[in-house]
Amino acid sequence: MQPVKPSKRKRKGGIFAPFLLSIFILNCGALAAQSNIVVAHRGAWKTNTLPQNSIASLQQAIKLGCMGSEFDVQLTADDSLVVNHDPVYSGDTIEQVTYGQLMKHPLANGESLPTLRQYLLAGLGQQQTKLVLEIKPSVISPARAIKTTNKVLELVKRFKATEKIIFISFDYNVLLAIHKEYPKAAVQYLNGDKSPETLKKDGISGADYHYSVFQKHPDWIQSAKKLGIILNAWTVNDTATIDWLLANNFDVITTNEPELVFERSKRYQQLYGQRELIFSDEFNTPGLPDEKYWTYDTGSSGWGNHELQDYTKADTANAHIRNGRLYIRALKDPSAPKGYSSARLVMKKGYKYGRIEIRAKLPGGRGLWPALWLLPDNNKYGGWPKSGEIDLMENVGYMPDSVFFTVHTEKYNHVIHTQKSKSVYCPTLYSQFHTYALEWTPEIMGFFMDDALQYSFKNEHKGSAGWPFDQPFHLLMNIAVGGDWGGHNGIDSSIFPQTMEVDYVRIFQEKKH
Repeated sequence: MQPVKPSKRKRKGGIFAPFLLSIFILNCGALAAQSNIVVAHRGAWKTNTLPQNSIASLQQAIKLGCMGSEFDVQLTADDSLVVNHDPVYSGDTIEQVTYGQLMKHPLANGESLPTLRQYLLAGLGQQQTKLVLEIKPSVISPARAIKTTNKVLELVKRFKATEKIIFISFDYNVLLAIHKEYPKAAVQYLNGDKSPETLKKDGISGADYHYSVFQKHPDWIQSAKKLGIILNAWTVNDTATIDWLLANNFDVITTNEPELVFERSKRYQQLYGQRELIFSDEFNTPGLPDEKYWTYDTGSSGWGNHELQDYTKADTANAHIRNGRLYIRALKDPSAPKGYSSARLVMKKGYKYGRIEIRAKLPGGRGLWPALWLLPDNNKYGGWPKSGEIDLMENVGYMPDSVFFTVHTEKYNHVIHTQKSKSVYCPTLYSQFHTYALEWTPEIMGFFMDDALQYSFKNEHKGSAGWPFDQPFHLLMNIAVGGDWGGHNGIDSSIFPQTMEVDYVRIFQEKKH
């Protein structure tokens, strides 16, 4: 991270247009081929305040064009199959009362509690939206759950709909019974305690788990794909988790917010098109950063900028993961040579071209200099700045409402007053997360903040002095203290400790055909 003297000159646009055009052309095909992955959880009920598991919520899911609409089935004391999530309805335990007793209490929109037969009649007359039928575990006995399963299969068979329905359950024996009776039926397990290998061995076609299971076992995502196990996550209602599932190419997202998932899916296609996720660290494992991905720059040499921090190695005081985030901390540290300690994480493997994306919230205070930046894996064209530097995001604490995007090369750098840089006003750098992304091709680099293009740098095709960016570059993340730029207005010693929070790092590249 070299010091930057920010230019206040606003650069006129236009040079990024060819890149955007190529992405638009690419994404038109991607959008046309996009498969619908949205399953409305208990129907599409939330936006229009409809009763969950009602016929009306099913019809709304169909109207929205959802791939599926999920609903829950239970068996009454008189062996009627009814659609309701909880084992208790209007004060009555469903398995212990008759359907006639349940009929006394209509849903909020006036509907009677639906029977499975009514639900099938309402849902099977169209081809777009699959019925995702959950058989609830019995509150009475496992044997009664199997009885419920057999009655469900009898009715579904009567409708000739066995292969038109996706069967799901928390009860593994229920799914085994369905698979034994109808080996071609789609059956997906909900409980999250079995690996994709176990599901494959037992003939279970899908892992329909709470999204936190996949965050805890990220290796299950790839193994499921290799084994042909359907990946479904529930119940996903926030943009961050939706985006993570889209990035990991999940087959299905079950949600109470189908409109939001459609919106984020469209955004994903527009941004990423035919690219695939080739690296991600979601920081879901507590402790130190994963040593498979990260190493550390260490020491208190000043780093060419007269900085004051001592960068430590694998010290949880300066870098640790908890609650799904990486925390990089700058401390006032009497044991450090110059009174401050921090961390500088270095990605072990670099990448060339594609999109690198980082979601982060910055530390604030005069004297700090947080950065997300890239250096070449090998200095093919010589030492800095000949082999290049890419500053994806920099901020200095005495300018709390500005973020900077900068490129350094032999021809363009601050030492000879020719640097290529852009400052962007943002008053929420320290209070909110923002997403910083670099779009990098052989022709152009685009710097984005929250999906909006902020700055671009074009290949002039005049040699490595102006464009050394044809080699792999790796990411660095750090907080510097003081230095020629960060300490330009001094250091407020009362601000410490200060933390940069990183939600994720993701890298996308074009799919290999």
